[in-house]
Amino acid sequence: MLHGRTDETAMIERLLSGAREGASAALVVRGPAGIGKTALLEAAAARAEGLTVLRGAGIESEHELPYAGLSLLLGRTAERLDGLPEGQARALAAALGTGPAGEGDPFLVGLAVLTLLAESGPLLCLVDDAQWLDQASAAALLFAARRLAAEGVVMLLAVREPHAPGFPAAGLDELRLDGLADDSAQALLAERAGGLSARERVEVLAQSAGNPLALLELSAARRRPGPYSMGAAPVQSRIQQGFAERVSALPAATRTLMLVAAADDTGEAATVLAAAAQLGAGPADLEPAEDAHLLTATGARLAFGHPLIRSAVYQRAPLARRMAAHRALAGVLGGDRGVWHLAAATPEPDEEVAAALAATAERARARGGYAAVATAYARAAELTPDPAVRSRRHVAAARAATDAGQFERAGELLRLTGMEQRVSAAKLRAVLAESRDDAQDAYRILLHETDASAPGDSVVLLRDAVAAAWRNNDFACVEMMGGFAGTLAGGAPVTTLAAAALATDRIERGEVAAGMAALRDLLAGAPGEDADVRDRLLFARMRLIAGDVAGAYGEVSWLERDCREHGALGTLPAVQVVLARCQLLTGAHRDARLTAEDGLRIAADTGHTRPVQELRAILAELAAVEGDEEGCRELSAEAPEHGAAPGSMPAAAALSLLDLGLGRHEPAFDRLAAVLAGARPAGTLAALPILVEAAVRLGRHTDAADPATTYEQWARESGQPWAEAVALRNRALLSDDLALYARAVHHESLPMDRARAALLYGERLRRERRMSESRTWLRTAAEAFETLGARPWAERARGELRATGEHRAVRTHAPGLAERLTAQELQAVRLAAQGLSNREIGARLFLSPRTVGYHLYNAFPKLGVASRGELAGLGL
Repeated sequence: MLHGRTDETAMIERLLSGAREGASAALVVRGPAGIGKTALLEAAAARAEGLTVLRGAGIESEHELPYAGLSLLLGRTAERLDGLPEGQARALAAALGTGPAGEGDPFLVGLAVLTLLAESGPLLCLVDDAQWLDQASAAALLFAARRLAAEGVVMLLAVREPHAPGFPAAGLDELRLDGLADDSAQALLAERAGGLSARERVEVLAQSAGNPLALLELSAARRRPGPYSMGAAPVQSRIQQGFAERVSALPAATRTLMLVAAADDTGEAATVLAAAAQLGAGPADLEPAEDAHLLTATGARLAFGHPLIRSAVYQRAPLARRMAAHRALAGVLGGDRGVWHLAAATPEPDEEVAAALAATAERARARGGYAAVATAYARAAELTPDPAVRSRRHVAAARAATDAGQFERAGELLRLTGMEQRVSAAKLRAVLAESRDDAQDAYRILLHETDASAPGDSVVLLRDAVAAAWRNNDFACVEMMGGFAGTLAGGAPVTTLAAAALATDRIERGEVAAGMAALRDLLAGAPGEDADVRDRLLFARMRLIAGDVAGAYGEVSWLERDCREHGALGTLPAVQVVLARCQLLTGAHRDARLTAEDGLRIAADTGHTRPVQELRAILAELAAVEGDEEGCRELSAEAPEHGAAPGSMPAAAALSLLDLGLGRHEPAFDRLAAVLAGARPAGTLAALPILVEAAVRLGRHTDAADPATTYEQWARESGQPWAEAVALRNRALLSDDLALYARAVHHESLPMDRARAALLYGERLRRERRMSESRTWLRTAAEAFETLGARPWAERARGELRATGEHRAVRTHAPGLAERLTAQELQAVRLAAQGLSNREIGARLFLSPRTVGYHLYNAFPKLGVASRGELAGLGL
């Protein structure tokens, strides 16, 4: 019975009941040592009737071993890899060390874990001491936990706090355990700790602060002979001291066996006993530890009664004894685990051990465990006698730490490198500078280290430097670096990137003809399908800048499918930025929202922050169109309203579009004018039509003239009908020429632009008293805005109609088939319509097959279909 945990156990029971009905949930249980996290997990296991139970735990000595926690958790479940999609099976096999190295993509591993858990449901997954999970295992489990939906899986993760390392788990529900209430603490003490006097019970209750394990251990210590004075120590220290006292009372051979078990990271009885035998301990020496309930043997495994017992045994042992235990385990285990134990037993530089650790690091890299790579190389560097080799290993450790998102640790490692590693170190320092949002420092670091005598290194540095300078709007530096790259062998990708940046800048600054000509020249050399994804994405962006929405849409749609098919989650959010922008422009607002929100989720999972601001800006523009003022302002909040930050103009444009739709013309104009008065950031061109309309409605025609001229030049150079239609609308606003309005509405155009032109034309016709014609175009505008979900614009159109004498009711747009579905239902249905199986759909959407089936099950009645075969004819 758990005293004082009625609400918590009821919550767990609800989760388990939901799992039996097919629902999934993940819960992080946080609290200090001894507070009852392990007991709550045990209570969950006892109540898990009808569910498969998987158990795992983080182990301190395994913290740097990639996927050690996952291997322990999955156990024999991992033998079912053949049932996984091919890419997931390869990734998980590589991660667990049962397949070829080099396939351990961390995101595919997480997806494989999700699929494996889903296909084992209904299932309860318990992970104790999750703060000690290796980073690769933690990332895979959190990836799976965030995507649990309808698999019948409950995941409970117990985390000791306060504790370093921490266990951030954004997006998951949390349960924080506090000390027991006085009545519950007294009941526990009465049940489990008799024999104390009333005074002793009062003292134990006060000292334990409601911590259940402290209650038990402190009361037990009172009953043991000898001095007792732990009252001033923190609760965890008191508990560990109590465990240490109990261990110290055991025979020496038993203590040796327990130390080997504490140093071991497998939990395998055979391994511990074989290593302990080398130190003079045997199976019979296990009995005293079992009798004291400190260590238990279950089948072929050994387990400590509580994680703090392991800590007490290991931390209280002298260094020489700990080293002896690790040396014995190294001899028994061999392989990567053996190397780590050998390193723990080596206090002085030793190249043989250092080289073995470096080899371990590379095997960890092939499995996708970047944090483990960093730790292995860092320890290898510490044990390396040769300064040059030591510096190289420090750089390798820093690179892996950067890949793992451990930027502070990477910076500390880079400070230990020598001059011979300056190029590699510079590239990493630039990445760290960008992680601090200091693009200027990033490209200056890179540029400082370029050297014409080392063209290969310089090209690598320059590409990153040009991209950073572009983001910082330092086009003089971009031009200089592009010119330098042109003198280097293999510098073509850098010169192309620089040329694209400069062409874009010229267009934004009003040198439209020259900028567009340069852009056309670049697009003539577009890469083929076998080109690097970054190159193809750059060209898709260039097509969008040149006004070729259809060309960009086609290119980026292919890239998005390719990224999904290959599980390239690290690249996908950047691709989704361009895709969502194309969808927004073409009126596919629902798809744009789905793409942008999915991109934000994936960016959060992968730690790729650069696409986030652009994705938020797209969602802000969607909110502006819909009149969602709170949402628009929240999504625009991270981008500054003034200056030249990369996201400032898109955010300002979204806010000004919101104001324009709501009839607030002055703030719409002032905001854009303030940003344009700065350094002309990216996205300026797209904002000019908003500025023109706001200025004209304020009677500030002079302020609208130059922006309208710049946009018209760009439209003419682009040769795109939709751009020419917007230019005609701008000219019509400036001149108030009825004929130009007529030309604008009859020109081929994008949906939102055509609706805005129809509204303006209808307004102008009403002022001419041509009511019948006015109503025709105002109805057209109102219907288009209603279809697009542009509420404030639709209201404006209806208001103009009322002024003509026609009263148009607010129409709730009848939802089409696609609008009846949730975002994920729509994604699943579209892929099912292409003939993909649930497993294949899950691999594309990074969901479990069961969740895909759940979405399709819900979607079919909404669509009025009974089978997958009917989906293809729906045109979704």
